Amino acid sequence: MLARPPGKKVPTKNAQIATPPQPPRKFPKPTSKFARCVSTLDKPSFALRPHNTTSSVRPPTWLRFNQFKKKSATAVAACKAGSGLIKVNGKPLSLVEPAVLRFKVYEPLLVIGLDKFANVDIRARVTGGGQTSQVYAVRQAISKALIAYYQKYVDEHSKNLLKQALVQYDRTLLVADNRRCEPKKFGGPGARARYQKSYR
Repeated sequence: MLARPPGKKVPTKNAQIATPPQPPRKFPKPTSKFARCVSTLDKPSFALRPHNTTSSVRPPTWLRFNQFKKKSATAVAACKAGSGLIKVNGKPLSLVEPAVLRFKVYEPLLVIGLDKFANVDIRARVTGGGQTSQVYAVRQAISKALIAYYQKYVDEHSKNLLKQALVQYDRTLLVADNRRCEPKKFGGPGARARYQKSYR
């Protein structure tokens, strides 16, 4: 029987042969958007940010509203949190024409108060109609945009107070005026007036 060299062990039948360490398995890169989101959540470095309950709720985008009409003029308004900037067709209220009717556009601001518009930006676009009907459509759009903003992002009580102040001053600031010009008829100079006639 041959003698084994010192320091060397002879493996037996029941002994397990040690395997070298395997390299980490490489997974294919995710292709879909959903798979990318899932892989991001699986990473240990990913952490959800806690919700900040102390900050006020601010809308991320513009709130768009339906059309507001006065006769054939149509105004569309958009509102979001901002610094009190109000524009009509890309121009500030101080450049609204005609200058005689400019005070009509300022009425919602003066009735409610400038402090209510301090944190809100409003954009309005108006088309069609004449100068007077456009001014009335714009002021209605500004009023209803602020009311809707307060209802969604402030509270119901504040919205009701603003609404009550506007209706008490002028109901047409919130309610559309459905009056139209009655067409002229034959036999007279206007819709109801008749030509003068003599019986003798």
